[in-house]
Amino acid sequence: MQLHPFGPLFPVSTLTLGGGGLGMLWGQTTFDECVATVHAAVAAGINLLDLAPRYGDGKAERVVGEAFGGRLPAGVFITSKCNLGNPGAERVERVLRQSIETSLRLLQRDKLDIFFLHSNLVADGHPMWNAPDVSRLTPLPLFRSHVRPVFEKFVAEGLIGAWGLTGIGHPDAIIEVLHEDPKPAAVQCIANLLDSPGGLKFFDGPAKPRDVMAAARANGVGVMGIRAVQAGALTAAIDRDLPADHPEVLDYARAAGFRALCAEIGEDPAIVAHRYALGLPIDTLVLGVKNRAELAGCIAAADAGPLSAELMARVDASVTG
Repeated sequence: MQLHPFGPLFPVSTLTLGGGGLGMLWGQTTFDECVATVHAAVAAGINLLDLAPRYGDGKAERVVGEAFGGRLPAGVFITSKCNLGNPGAERVERVLRQSIETSLRLLQRDKLDIFFLHSNLVADGHPMWNAPDVSRLTPLPLFRSHVRPVFEKFVAEGLIGAWGLTGIGHPDAIIEVLHEDPKPAAVQCIANLLDSPGGLKFFDGPAKPRDVMAAARANGVGVMGIRAVQAGALTAAIDRDLPADHPEVLDYARAAGFRALCAEIGEDPAIVAHRYALGLPIDTLVLGVKNRAELAGCIAAADAGPLSAELMARVDASVTG
């Protein structure tokens, strides 16, 4: 599998193996199948494993820990994340450090290569703070005064190699931080044909993921594309029960024209969605696969490469409005 420049970091493979499927969030699988999927991904040339304690209450990190016994193959890197929320400033370092220590215990490791802030960056006073549940929001001033300095401290300690942001907060806040120093080494951006975060969106207005990508590119920050199939909304069928008003179900309905186009050209919607995402300005695309069969399909998509400009335009037209 091809390697690509990745901001200030190591060269990264076209695909990254994500932890959502390994944590059994995207439909049923087994622990043994997830372990086999990790081995198959690394054998195929995937060199980045993107995890978090929240993926199955530690299941994803336990899978990788068991897969390699803490001894990753040479040239393979690992990430984790923390949904910090909005603790008191005096608690920030303790919460982040405990999250890292939990991940390292499950992974049987002593260092993370990248550690991501997984909560939503939001400016003080933004309407997002009026929501019933604000547990996934981190104020921009707290990030600047305490979170970012703690990240830099962890790098200096050797506890993490670098830090990054999951770019699902308010896009204006994310873009501001991408222009500041010290910068994150990497940002995770929504990368799908709907430009949709689905159930990860907690604000009104456009998500603007392509603006986030552009800001990252302009500032030398590595870009990881996430949600290529929008949690199943861009596949032939969502593989788990969701209520009719769930964002993923609404996006599935919105993508009816996309599925019709895929049927017309005789292609699997999931493969086309991954190839579409690979045509966006990202360095690596994070997969949410839960078994070797799904992984094989994504590897085939990467081998086929991005869609042609003509087909990308047809895909865009199929979901306009």
